[in-house]
Order: sequence, then structure tokens, then C-alpha cells
Amino acid sequence: MTDNTDAAQYPDLSGLIKSYDVRGIVGESLTDEVARAIGAAFADAVVAPDGAPQVAVGHDMRDSSPGLAAAVMAGLHDRGIDTVDIGMCSTDGLYHASGVLNMPGVMITASHNPAAYNGMKMCRALARAVGESTGLGDVRALASTYLGDGIPVAKHRGTTTVRDMLPEYSAFLRDLVDLSGVRPLTVVVDAANAMGGYTVPAVLGTAAGLAELPLDIIPLYFELDGTFPNHEANPLDAKNLVDLQNAVIANGADIGLAFDGDADRCFAIDQNGAVVAASAITTLVGLREAKRELASGEQPTIIHNLISSRATSEQLREAGATTVRAKVGHSNIKADMAEHNAVFGGEHSAHFYFRDFFYADTGMLAAMHVLAALGEQDGTLSEILADYTPYAASGEINSRVESVTDALARVHANHVDATTDTDEFDGLTVTHWDDAAPADEQWWFNVRASNTEPLLRLNVEAATEATLVRVRDAVLSTIRGE
Repeated sequence: MTDNTDAAQYPDLSGLIKSYDVRGIVGESLTDEVARAIGAAFADAVVAPDGAPQVAVGHDMRDSSPGLAAAVMAGLHDRGIDTVDIGMCSTDGLYHASGVLNMPGVMITASHNPAAYNGMKMCRALARAVGESTGLGDVRALASTYLGDGIPVAKHRGTTTVRDMLPEYSAFLRDLVDLSGVRPLTVVVDAANAMGGYTVPAVLGTAAGLAELPLDIIPLYFELDGTFPNHEANPLDAKNLVDLQNAVIANGADIGLAFDGDADRCFAIDQNGAVVAASAITTLVGLREAKRELASGEQPTIIHNLISSRATSEQLREAGATTVRAKVGHSNIKADMAEHNAVFGGEHSAHFYFRDFFYADTGMLAAMHVLAALGEQDGTLSEILADYTPYAASGEINSRVESVTDALARVHANHVDATTDTDEFDGLTVTHWDDAAPADEQWWFNVRASNTEPLLRLNVEAATEATLVRVRDAVLSTIRGE
């Protein structure tokens, strides 16, 4: 590498390598050349300082993914790092490999993004997160330098070994949640032509050579196709759940499950076709994990992000768990999971994290817990979850603003007073909730700025729907300067 300090010759990768991962349009911001530079930068910024001799590399089903994976491995090899090519996998499959093989990992995926995109998720050994402040910023800077100056090639280039981890991944999850004794369940699964179509038959079926479970799996869009011919692999968008909701009702199913593109997130549909709030899943799984921890004589700690339902922390604490409020974002949750040795963590976005899974997020393990809870008793899913969603929630509402700073100042001026509690732990949270007060006076909201766009993200929760609408509309009007 040269000593030239003229930054103008180096490409700006800030739009590609973001705070938590890499995400860009294939052939434009993300090319094989860029992927190779990122692989080399990951080797020097994260892998070598950690003393790791090998890196696990996996990829999703997008057409561009195998080539990008090969480019990343070439960059790692350039810097003398060996790679273990685990081939096609879900993101939690990559985390599993990182955990059981005790090595850093790179997953080639654009998760729920449309077909034109691809990207990467990186981790240290044991699936520890790599984010802006824990190595990704250094990867960005170094990759830009390598694109300008060229990658310095080590005297001894790395080599690749190939290893199929899917059977081990499937058996690992089966060992964590025993579904063999549940009552027979009819389960519709929408894989959106993405990685759920690869992992569900292996984990919940017999494709990995495991014993048959009492589950009648009705598949929707299991054919792997990175063009997403049926709908995008983004279950956060309500329109992408319609086919699943209809199929649950048409088949009289007990439950529907939807996975995002890389299958690290899972969403549930109840027997009536209603979408289950991610906070309710956090509560359900959290209570299961807390009960198990308490039975072993340990004090359970459970992480939830700050825009999860108020009911989640209330009910987990009532069950004897310690709850910890975390900032939004997987690198924040994972760091808090490790710091507090938390048994479980959940986010509003349907990322669910498990200590037994290297503190990492896995949609499949969360789904298995929900199936176990449903199959261990005779009630319907809606009956099980009825007590977990006592409050009305807005979901996340994005507003484009001319100035994030000015909009936040307006919110603070118009909605913060002596009757409210506020904090700026992650954005601005304003709480007006006294359990002794009338229900129409019980509410909270959070406003957070986007990391990459001039957007403010609003989440509101209230004791009643009418209160929710009143507070939501008032805050939105302030945000938009109306």
C-alpha cells in the first residue's frame, strides 16, 4: 500500500458499507472488484487483529451471490486468510457456522431488499457482531484504500475448503427445541422464494435426514428464485403477507410463518389470518426462556429494544425476569446480550436472539419456540397471545423531513412538558403513562432519525386505540411542520 494521503483518489463507500452491514445495487455500487476489496479489508481490519486463521463464507440464493462470495474469498486469500466455503445458507446458518467452528464469517445477502440488491453481513468468531464502531468503519476505510491503491498480496495466499453445514445446523436447532411431542399442527410457510425454502425442509422436515415431526407443512413459494417472482421477501410490508394470510384461512391451518430473504427473521400469522406483533412473540418466547432459566436456578435476563411494547417488559418482569432496554439495531442487541449474558432478546422488527445460538438472531429457532408453545397445549394461537398485546401500537411510521434537527426540536417543544418523562437513549422517547390515570392519558412515543436518509421514524403505543390515534396524529403533524 502506498503512502499517498490524497483521499480524493479513493471511492466513497459510505453509501454501500453502512452502520450494520453492506447493501448496494449489484453492478453499480457493489461489484466483484468492490467485494474483493471488502474481503481483503475484513481480513486486515477484523480477522488478523483477532488472530483468526480462517473465515466462514456463505451466500443466499440471489443470482449474484455465488460470484460475490467468490470475490470476498479471493480478497481474504489475497491477505493470507484461509476460508471455509459453506455455500448456500441462511444468515443464521452462517452464524451457526461461525459459532460451532469458532471463526469469523461473511454472509452474502441483501436480506429483504429487492432483486437488484445484494450485500454482506459480517461477524467475528462465535457470531459476534461487526458494526460501525466494532470494525465495519475500519473495513469501509480500508476497502476504499485498496480500491484506490490495489490490494497488497500476502506471500502465502489463503486457500478454501468446502463444508456443507446444513445437516449440522438443522440438528443443532432440533436439539434446542424438541417438537417431537407436540400435537399435530398444520403450518403454512411462506418462504418468498428465498432462504426459508432451503432451511424449512431441513429443520422442520426430513431433508437433512432428521426424524419426521408432527407438522403438516404447507409450502408457499419454496422454489429458490432471487428475482422474487411472487412477492418481495420483506414480511414487514403488509402486502407481502396477504398470500400467507389467505392460505392459512383456506387450509384451516393452526399458524402461518413468513421468513424474510435471508431467513434470519420470522413473522407469525394466527389461525384467523391476523398478523402477530413481534412484541408478542418476544413476550411468548421470553417467558419460555425465563421459565427454563429460573428452573435451573439462574436469574434470567432478557433484552428488548426500546420500541418494543411496554407490555413485554411488564410481563417478563412479573414472571421473574430482569429486562434490559436496548437501542434499535442488531449490533446493539447482540452487544447487550453478551454483556448481560441474556438468555433471549427480541426486536420490533422480528429479529430474535438466543444465548444458546451464540447471542445471535435466528428466525428458525424463534419459529420453533412458537410452534412448541402452540403444540404443547390445545388452545389456538390467538388465545395464547391474547394477553400479550393489551395496548394499541402504531407500528413504525417514516416521515421525510427537510431538517431532522429542526423536526426533532419541534417535537421536543410541542410534546415535552412537566407531565411527561423523556430520554434520548435512542432518539427521543416521551412517556405519559401513569397506571393510576385514566386510559386516555396512558401513552408513549419514540422518534428516531434514520442513519442514512432525512427521515424520522415514529412509534407510538397507548392504552386505547383512540388515544393512539390522537397522539400519533398530533406528533406526525409536528414532525411534518403542519
